[in-house]
Amino acid sequence: MTGESNKSQVRVLIVDDSAFMRTALFRMIASDSDLWVVGTASSGAEALQKVPSLDPDVVTLDVQMPGLDGVETLRRIMAQFPRPVIMVSSATPNQAQITFNALEAGAFDYVPKQLSCTSLDILHIRDELIAKIKAAAESRHAEDRLSLPRKPPRSVDLHTRKVPPGPPAIVALGISTGGPKALQEILPALPGDLPVPILVVQHMPAGFTAPFAERLNNLCAVSICEAAHGQNVQPGVVYIAPAGSHMTVDRPTDSRIVICLSGKPEKQVHVPSADVLMESVASAFHSQAMGIIMTGMGSDGAQGMNAIHREGGLTVGQDEQSCAVYGMPRVCAEMGILDRVVPLAQIPHEILQATRYRKTSVS
Repeated sequence: MTGESNKSQVRVLIVDDSAFMRTALFRMIASDSDLWVVGTASSGAEALQKVPSLDPDVVTLDVQMPGLDGVETLRRIMAQFPRPVIMVSSATPNQAQITFNALEAGAFDYVPKQLSCTSLDILHIRDELIAKIKAAAESRHAEDRLSLPRKPPRSVDLHTRKVPPGPPAIVALGISTGGPKALQEILPALPGDLPVPILVVQHMPAGFTAPFAERLNNLCAVSICEAAHGQNVQPGVVYIAPAGSHMTVDRPTDSRIVICLSGKPEKQVHVPSADVLMESVASAFHSQAMGIIMTGMGSDGAQGMNAIHREGGLTVGQDEQSCAVYGMPRVCAEMGILDRVVPLAQIPHEILQATRYRKTSVS
């Protein structure tokens, strides 16, 4: 059924209780010559039997299964046979929350499935699924290479460029694969009286951004919401761009910032796009803009970070070691447009230092 492989192929195990889904996923994955489906499993218990014997490089795992569900299966895989796992999830609010639980439990990433047994809608996820499987396999090999003893990561000043004349008035952040886990680590480290707003483009399917914003809001001192068209931007608030809409800013006066949402493609692969957001912020705020590029596949954000850099704003990139996928920051680093490259855990410090934050005294 699975055929023969060569050593360079990525070995994949598919776990899903639906025979239709297993077949659909098998066909999509097997259509790429770099991937090899070594087996399928119809339950969590069967997956736990097959992982040690088949030794897949990557596992795709259904979120909702009878018996041992996806999250518990994931936890056992990570405890007994750790390797990258990609969750396959329906885009309902409940499954979105379960998917975020899976990311906390160690899942590499997720892909949405929006289909019925008579639908071929799942074919739209083929390219995303294949790209994420390859990125997951690459991350595993990178972890193996990085397992040797090494010095702790440190921040890197890439330029002797002068600090902008004043602190940034706004932060634009672009992030993709590995983003939910990364944002859940850094945003709770920010104080509620943060003197700037943060606008975030996190590549997510429809139905995920609102539950994600709500989840983050419950964890953080800063307020976090899914952005709305016409919303006035306030300091100390993080605005998550909704899936399916580009987010830009309008600055009718120096003291008023308004969010604009648009479904226009703008010739972008991703909607929302970090490029679209950052170019808007660079145009409106010039040297008062701060751009942050974090873990993710592809190059979205590179042109936007370049625009902020060109206008004299501050640009910060996440370092390779702390990225789930060192794609988006790598492109910016290779372009020479990053002022700072820092580990994930240091990004809140970079924001506070740039904005010259001083803790408000409590009487």
